[in-house]
Amino acid sequence: MRTDVLSQASGRAASVRLGRGLEYLTIGWNVLEAVVSIGAGLLTGSIALVGFGVDSVIESTSGAVLLWRLRDDERGEQRERLALRLVGVSFLLLAAYIAFDAAKSLIRREQPEASYIGIGIAALSLVVMPLLARAKRRVAAQLNSRAMKADSRQTDLCAYLSAILLGGLLLNALFGWWWADPVAALIMLPIIAKEGIDALRGETCDDCHYYIGSHSNATKDQWTKSGVNR
Repeated sequence: MRTDVLSQASGRAASVRLGRGLEYLTIGWNVLEAVVSIGAGLLTGSIALVGFGVDSVIESTSGAVLLWRLRDDERGEQRERLALRLVGVSFLLLAAYIAFDAAKSLIRREQPEASYIGIGIAALSLVVMPLLARAKRRVAAQLNSRAMKADSRQTDLCAYLSAILLGGLLLNALFGWWWADPVAALIMLPIIAKEGIDALRGETCDDCHYYIGSHSNATKDQWTKSGVNR
């Protein structure tokens, strides 16, 4: 039994370390994405690119929330509810920004200029973000972390927004369809808002089944007797 407990503890510690690594990678990528997108957007007058950069800032905030949650795994369970709420708020802030930016673009008939840098960063994000989201979901299931699962969905949304940005920039550059980007963004709004509400309600972990912290008191006593710190 003690061997099983030690194995479980070792596996959980490895998952926590992987979770931290994924969040550091997410933050690093989003900072780079934000700098490049906002810079390119300001240079070309592209509201879509600037908005994408602001989205990356929100994604970085979400990643920082998860790092805070994973910093001390023993007390991480106590931080879970607050971290989940903060991720949910990030979703809703993202939805509000997209609604404002898309509506403004349609009303003012704003047309982003063609940007090869913007097309490049959007295409790279379409490759990086799905890989990060998939890895986060695996760790979320291992730790039964609702906050990390919510964050993985926010990473998915970043990939969707990358596709929207890329499509908008390409359609505008090739055909002059200035309205393609804001219309696609508005279509995404119900999905983004629902994810934010689900995160705030704590409804993002329906398929997570195993959590060491939910074991019986007898199991917890075995952890203590074996000298293992979760």
